[in-house]
Amino acid sequence: MMYAVIKFLVRIYFRILYSLHYEGKKNVPKDTTVIYAPNHRSYADPPLVACGAKGKISFMAKEELFKNKLFAWLISSLGAFPVARGKGDTGAIDKSIEMLNSKRNFMIFPEGTCSKDGKVGRGHTGAALIAARSGKPIIPVGVCYGEKLKFRTKLIVKYGEPIYPQDYVDSQEEPNPRQLVKLKNRYMADIKALVEGVPEPEAAPQQEEQNKEAADE
Repeated sequence: MMYAVIKFLVRIYFRILYSLHYEGKKNVPKDTTVIYAPNHRSYADPPLVACGAKGKISFMAKEELFKNKLFAWLISSLGAFPVARGKGDTGAIDKSIEMLNSKRNFMIFPEGTCSKDGKVGRGHTGAALIAARSGKPIIPVGVCYGEKLKFRTKLIVKYGEPIYPQDYVDSQEEPNPRQLVKLKNRYMADIKALVEGVPEPEAAPQQEEQNKEAADE
């Protein structure tokens, strides 16, 4: 109940503050929890993405943000949990999978930090690892606006088509680094396409085979 109330109020706040639009919400599967993977430009990104997404969302937040008790209560109510950055916090991966399996969506920023120039960076494989171990699809997300956020800025949040880890990783084995990098390259390419309008990325290897077979029939 608390999550729904806060989400409603935050959505109204953003609607007043910005010229906010959401695109591609129909791309998000309704029969499973998902991993939202947005580009990262500001601290407003988590609630901006969450307000247009279905259901409840959990996300990692650096442990320093939990030092203020009031702010810690607020972000915890919105599904945040602390993670120690740069310390190999493997417990955060387990927590993420636990959330996904308890019917709660998850959000992770593959770039790891806010972009200083608004461009999409290379990204990391954390989202790929969580997807591979949980079997949940990744939804690439583009948070799109001009150079800076200011009053009545036109802001578009775009939800891309789901990327299924099974197309890149053998679900019967622990994913290897090469597989995770291929999956990471795919969702980073999708995010970049949403943000910068670049050409669509190539299909997954399995999808390419299916397209070839269909063409031969």
